[in-house]
Amino acid sequence: MITAQGSPATTAGAEAPAQVYSTRRRTALILTGTGTAGAYHAGVLRALHEAGIKIDIVAGRGVGVVSALFAAIDGGARLWESSGIWKDATARRLYGWRPALRFAGYAAALAFVLLCVPLVLLAVAVLVGLAGTIATLVGLGEWGSRLTSLYTDWIDRLFAPTAIPTVIPRLVVFALLIGLGVIAGAALTTFLRHRLRRRSRPGSFWRVLGPPLTGDALLSRCVAELWNLIRGAAPLAAPSRIDLARRYVELLQENLGQPGFREVLLTVHDVDARRDLIFALLEAPQRGRFFSRTPQDDARLLEAFDLAGVSRDHVIDALAAGLAVPLATEPHLVTFSVEGPWRGETHRLCDRPESLSRLIEEAAAAGAEQLVVVAPSASGARPHELSGGRTELRGRLGEQLAGFESASLRDALAQSADRFAAVFVIRPAHLPLMALDFGGVYDERSDRTQTVGELADRGYEDAYRQFIEPVVGAGAEAADPIQPVNGPQAASVTL
Repeated sequence: MITAQGSPATTAGAEAPAQVYSTRRRTALILTGTGTAGAYHAGVLRALHEAGIKIDIVAGRGVGVVSALFAAIDGGARLWESSGIWKDATARRLYGWRPALRFAGYAAALAFVLLCVPLVLLAVAVLVGLAGTIATLVGLGEWGSRLTSLYTDWIDRLFAPTAIPTVIPRLVVFALLIGLGVIAGAALTTFLRHRLRRRSRPGSFWRVLGPPLTGDALLSRCVAELWNLIRGAAPLAAPSRIDLARRYVELLQENLGQPGFREVLLTVHDVDARRDLIFALLEAPQRGRFFSRTPQDDARLLEAFDLAGVSRDHVIDALAAGLAVPLATEPHLVTFSVEGPWRGETHRLCDRPESLSRLIEEAAAAGAEQLVVVAPSASGARPHELSGGRTELRGRLGEQLAGFESASLRDALAQSADRFAAVFVIRPAHLPLMALDFGGVYDERSDRTQTVGELADRGYEDAYRQFIEPVVGAGAEAADPIQPVNGPQAASVTL
């Protein structure tokens, strides 16, 4: 899907001039989405890398924060390679159940199995009795009698007062106590962790126990891959996350302007301040204009964080906050610098699916003149396109997130109509995978299971089919192949 937006025509009734992608314009790549959307981003980044598309700013929200951070330091290959984050076999375990709930579930399942043991034995007894009756009818009465007698004696021993009637209830209670102990331990750990980092109100079971899912596996994998990119072939031990954030900023600052390195713009939501926070690392002179504020308005100071300054320590915090799905996972706790506007406070940060409009607004403030928006959310359904709703937790959350993000994309594009010379959108026509379907999902339309790896391949194909070939390729064919050899624009080619 391609959307080109330009200024209105100067003559009433005349059509607006055609807008094309131009290498002369300052270009921002907007990466938006949640969960599995990162795989789609990876495929698009691979296609843009192969085609040599000029990108000045990479901006992300949600899992787009991951894509933006890797793309900013020419590390997109760690997203789309077969051993990368999204195509590796471990991708199936991303956004898993919280360990406490998972082990408690195992304990409950064990208790249920133990309760079923007497019923299974009784069912087998019925089958053995039926087999003995059939053996008697076919003339094998002696064998049937022996079989029935043998199993009857065995059942009598198992159901003796000191056997199954005593052992099974004890084992069931023991399994349930283990499950309750795991939950209690996790609740206590969560409570103490919150108490140590920030004051919290007691009495809320949900607040103490926490949401059902966790993004720690994806966060740890992203941190490890970022360190592999930064250290290169040097056999260095992994640093702390604050040290890693500083090294990331140093690497990006030293190489800005070099091929493959781009300015970065990230947005997350501050639950406590009820504000969208912007983390950015920009080149001068855009940096000064972007972070400027008026004496009468401190909102910019509270919301915009310059990664080239004291906020450089929060790169990994921004990454963790982008991976925190509202209600599904725990918000990320961030302790701000005492030198910053929040004076050392600890806030809860997470993603906000509707913050795409804010991200596009900030891209305009960073000097972007044209946008390439990558949004892995299928377009809205039409009449007679309804399908059965998902009943499991992941499916329900994914359906709601997909609806929020699709509507947010529509609103953001409408609001950006007059801000940019051109806006190009890359999105799938059909997307069976919801945000949390890391293990794949059955697609009714294609009558097969689709995986996260396939979503990366789809992003690669859509980038070529929707943007590179029809937009960039068409612009190159339309450009005048004969350029003047003199003049200040001799080396400039507009696509």
